[in-house]
Amino acid sequence: MSVVVASRVGKRFGQNHRQFEALHDVSLCVNAGEITALAGSDGAGKTTLIRLIAGLLPPDAGQLIVLGVDVAAAPQEVQRRIGYMPQRFGLYEDLTVRENLSLYADLHGVGAAERARKHPELMEMTALGPFQRRLAGQLSGGMKQKLGLACTLVATPELLLLDEPTAGVDPLSRRELWEIIRGLVAHERLPVLVSTSYLDEADHCDQVTVLNRGRVLAHGAPGEVTRLAEGRTFMIRPAGAETPRGLQARLLGSPAVIDATPEAGQLRAVLADAGDATPIGELAGASPTPADARFEDGFMVLLRAAEASPQDPPPGAAQAAVAPRRAPRDGPAVRVRGLVRRFGDFTAVDHISFEVGRGEIFGLLGPNGAGKTTTFRMLCGLLAVSGGELCVGGADMRRSRAAARKRLGYVAQKFSLYGALSVRENLEFFASVYGLAGTRRRDRIAWALAEFELAPFATVPSNELAGGFKQRMAMACALLHEPEILFLDEPTSGADALARRDFWRRINALADQGETVIVTTHFMAEAEYCDRIAILDAGRVLAEGRPAEVRALGRPGEGETPTMEDAFIAIVERSRGAGAQAA
Repeated sequence: MSVVVASRVGKRFGQNHRQFEALHDVSLCVNAGEITALAGSDGAGKTTLIRLIAGLLPPDAGQLIVLGVDVAAAPQEVQRRIGYMPQRFGLYEDLTVRENLSLYADLHGVGAAERARKHPELMEMTALGPFQRRLAGQLSGGMKQKLGLACTLVATPELLLLDEPTAGVDPLSRRELWEIIRGLVAHERLPVLVSTSYLDEADHCDQVTVLNRGRVLAHGAPGEVTRLAEGRTFMIRPAGAETPRGLQARLLGSPAVIDATPEAGQLRAVLADAGDATPIGELAGASPTPADARFEDGFMVLLRAAEASPQDPPPGAAQAAVAPRRAPRDGPAVRVRGLVRRFGDFTAVDHISFEVGRGEIFGLLGPNGAGKTTTFRMLCGLLAVSGGELCVGGADMRRSRAAARKRLGYVAQKFSLYGALSVRENLEFFASVYGLAGTRRRDRIAWALAEFELAPFATVPSNELAGGFKQRMAMACALLHEPEILFLDEPTSGADALARRDFWRRINALADQGETVIVTTHFMAEAEYCDRIAILDAGRVLAEGRPAEVRALGRPGEGETPTMEDAFIAIVERSRGAGAQAA
């Protein structure tokens, strides 16, 4: 039985000549007792479709039946029967876990008897029972998402709508959230519609709808999308001293390659056409090995066919090829020895040590609340050091923070530019902050607009940009003054697969030009782009080394090659298990 039936649904925003078609002729079904995923690029229409199903927006065309009700005719009846968790769920951070849950029970009119039955179930399901008296603002990102899910379920909905529930969540918390979701479907037969930027999540759903620019590219079982890449997918081990990301840069310039991503020390390539991979092997200088296709490979085939021709060079490739290499300097770009940061009695960073070489991409990984952002803020001079040594760009950050900041670029975890200002106005503002003037100022702004392909949006307010373009603009502003070291704090959180690939092409080009890059990420596959990584938890470094060295610490299934996510989960769980035994 279908709980959602969309028939040729359309939705437009704006007026007259500035109208934007967010959804066009969208048809799909969500079945009872199943998980249906919405996958697509930024601006594909995923959030708009979920808001229409939730009765928060009326469709402009077509018909939308939810739980047997025409949502356009009776939106409040639909809202009463569903649970909806938006991308930014409205927790009250100055209320405790229990108080938030009680407040949402009040808002949904949940009676005392039902509340007494439901509350313990939700606390057990989300493992938040021991934290009921903790303020929501003091929870980690993963715990906040679990509390948001509990508040969404407090009124026992007949349909659950989840908009990017795992965006910005670490792999352990992501796994826990999906265990909860799958448990709800298995034990309560609750139908779930979820949008996600993690394509491996879509692959494990019962049905998937792929959207692009408001249109449905595919709807059905994930395996139907995966089959599009069968016979096209190959693994290539780089020859000699070449790195996977170096080989990636070369192959993405070939019209025969749709997609290429580093994976477990090799490069995973998807060809434009099925068949002989010999030409790609000759270009790579190594023999391609056929690989089983996965959902993400088929997804990229779909999107490349719908978007510009795969023969077009990737964005930024031409500029990156001619950019000058930064002159090398002596000594490490960053040196950390016994670094400590305390907030009252709480130690957020506990005597960590590492070095980052010049021109290196260094990844800081860890669960939510591990101390990554605190470490970042100390490295950037935004937060004072409680103890230890910290040298960035040759400057002692305990004594010369202002001097060091002139050599740094910083992209924050959340979009932090001025939404009411246009793209050009933001660039002008940050150019003035960095002391750029005259010809250099004009040249650098022109460079930023061209390099990040922002010129067509120069007069558009930044808060109207799609997520991928907001990220480009944040990068452009951070690089205006040509910093020696670029800090990126979860820059791809919530970004779609295409935006993440575009981002990493640019980062690889910067590193090839001698830029030092330090990045945090929750996408474990992105760690494969790094020269070295460190995994933190509870403010301490648990593992450090090249991706292959850290990956070897994973615990995969029998006969499987360990992935970075395997290693991350194994390292963190091993440390937490040892800590629990010691306690």
